[in-house]
Parts: sequence; structure tokens; C-alpha cells
Amino acid sequence: MTEHTVRSFSQDLEELTGDLARMGGLAEDMLSDAIQAIATRDLALADTVVARDPQIDALQIEAEKKILRLLALRQPLARDLRQTISALKIASELERIGDLAKSIAKRVKLVDQIDAPSALKGVARMGKLVNAQLKRVLDAYSALETDAANKVWSRDEEVDEHYQSLFREVVTYMIEDPRTISACAHLLFVAKNLERIGDHCTNIAEEIHFLVTGEQLPTERPKVDALNN
Repeated sequence: MTEHTVRSFSQDLEELTGDLARMGGLAEDMLSDAIQAIATRDLALADTVVARDPQIDALQIEAEKKILRLLALRQPLARDLRQTISALKIASELERIGDLAKSIAKRVKLVDQIDAPSALKGVARMGKLVNAQLKRVLDAYSALETDAANKVWSRDEEVDEHYQSLFREVVTYMIEDPRTISACAHLLFVAKNLERIGDHCTNIAEEIHFLVTGEQLPTERPKVDALNN
């Protein structure tokens, strides 16, 4: 490529990186607020999370357009190609995280009737862990740090352990008081959504590792048992 083309391509990549940074920041804020809304049963805060989902969808669409244009016009190779393809995959992961945060927020009203402070605190703890995972992996992507990304990948087991502990606790509430079954089922959906967000974080970590090294991490992430399979 000519010097002008190389400079233009670098500018395109920088602009794309900025788009992903905005997506990541929005996804992180949505998740944090959704967790806070569940913990405090704040319906107004939950509504703001739902209202922000179209923003992250629009950012993903714009990022995809730029990526397709890059692939068609620049025909990148090697590291540049990996960076472009990884951006496409990470944009999709972030959009899904936004969707899951929205789903959590929409269930705030449905779990409001649960008188199970321990379970709600468990959801809050799990949410903080997952939110920390998301922040770490976004920081790792910004700095292109494989060690930091690999730590996120390896801590997926911790998220699974929180999910399974919470699963057992909520099921116990359902057995002891069948009147709570409906609300507790929604609480389980919240916990499952958090577990899935943890998986999306590890997917991003895998993309960072591939982007930097050109090699894939093992296909199987750490799992505690077959509950989530």
C-alpha cells in the first residue's frame, strides 16, 4: 500500500477503535446500572438501562459498516486483518452484553416481590464480579494486553461458581415457599444472564489473545460441572 493508503487505513482503524470504546463504555454502564437497579429495586434506573439499548445497537451497526468498508477497500493482511475481524466479533459480543443488561433491567419489577435478601445480595455480588470482568477485558483490549485478557478468560470458573451457588439458593426458596416460584424464576434468569455476560467477556478475551498473538486459546473455557452445558 502507498504511504497515503497506509495512513488512511490507520485512521480508519483508530476511528473503529473509538467506536468500540464507546460501545464498551456504554455496555459497562448499562450492566452496572442494571445490577444496581436489581439490588435496590430501582424501577426508574432500570428504565434508563432499557432506554439505552438502541444506542449500543446503533453503534454496532455503524461499526459493522466501517468494518465491511475496510475489508472491501483496504483488503488488510496479517495483523491488520486480525484487528479488523476481531473488531467485528467484539462489536457483536458487546451488543449481546447490552441486550443481556437490558433483559436484567426489565426483570426488576418482576423480582420486586421476592423477600429473599440473601439471594438478592448474591445476585449483586455476582453482578459486581461480572462487571469487573467486563471492565478488565475492555481495558485489556484498549491496551492489547494478552496477560490481562488471559486472566479474564481463566476467571470464568469463578463466575460459574457464583451462578451455581445462587442457583441452589434460589431453588431452595422456591421449594420452601411455592408462592415465590414465579418471582424466583425471574431471579434465576437474571443470574443466568450474568453468567452469559461472563461468557461474552471470555469470548472477548479470546479475541484479544488471537489479535495479538495470532494463536487461539483452548476452545474449552473452565467449567465447574455440567450445569451450564
